[in-house]
Amino acid sequence: MLSATTDPWIDRIKHACAYLAKVDGHPALGTLARRFGGSPYHFQRTFKRFVGVTPREYAEACRLRRVKRRLRETGAVTDAVLEAGYGSSGRFYERAVPRLGMRPTIYQNGGAGLEIRYAIVESSLGRLLVGATSRGICSVAMGTSDGALQRALVDEYPQATLNRDDGALRRWTSAVVAYVAGRRPRLDLPIDIQATAFQWQVWKALAEIPRGETRTYSAIARAIGRPRAARAVGHACAKNPVAVVIPCHRAVPEAGGVGNYRWGPQRKKSLLDRERNS
Repeated sequence: MLSATTDPWIDRIKHACAYLAKVDGHPALGTLARRFGGSPYHFQRTFKRFVGVTPREYAEACRLRRVKRRLRETGAVTDAVLEAGYGSSGRFYERAVPRLGMRPTIYQNGGAGLEIRYAIVESSLGRLLVGATSRGICSVAMGTSDGALQRALVDEYPQATLNRDDGALRRWTSAVVAYVAGRRPRLDLPIDIQATAFQWQVWKALAEIPRGETRTYSAIARAIGRPRAARAVGHACAKNPVAVVIPCHRAVPEAGGVGNYRWGPQRKKSLLDRERNS
């Protein structure tokens, strides 16, 4: 929420939000600046300071809400995406579906109704599990034993149907294994995970950190317009369910060292060393 204050930009940003919630497409920054004031750079910076995301990201989120609302009302995918301004269902699936994520109710119900296939393979950092729904990867985890990895997946999705299928996931597991070993420069895999809006902000910022570099938790907090949220950034990193696909290992403490890591600090150090040296 935009808090009450004497800042004259408050009303401008409120009107900009209302405008972006209704407009089709993505108005250019120059257009928004002429309509609501300031230079394009200053408008975007001010908008993100108050809202937490850029005008383009806010407009995209509004379009996704319109799609979800129309799908609930009619169930007709094509009508819903066209009415939301995507132009074609192809454009919707290209840009929007990866951001919709697993529905919170499904995750909260322990994955009830989901079928999750998973594979466990050997990697340079120990045993590695990749789990996926029909929409994308929902789990990437590292550990010392297959049993521990399987139990963690069951704990995460106790109501889902879990089937081990190493062959069906070979392409994705091979990509992750190659990345972990430093033989692959990047990962661009579909994901199907549930997250809060804040977690998505943090994970998006993590994905923008160049390979071979790191950022402190406080630097990430500043980058997303939440300078006092360094601790919350750390918690969001710890909640990342897809190791290396979302590179939370690139977030480090201000005091130095590699800090904590869901899959062990030594694995984090190894990943960072390999990224720097490859």
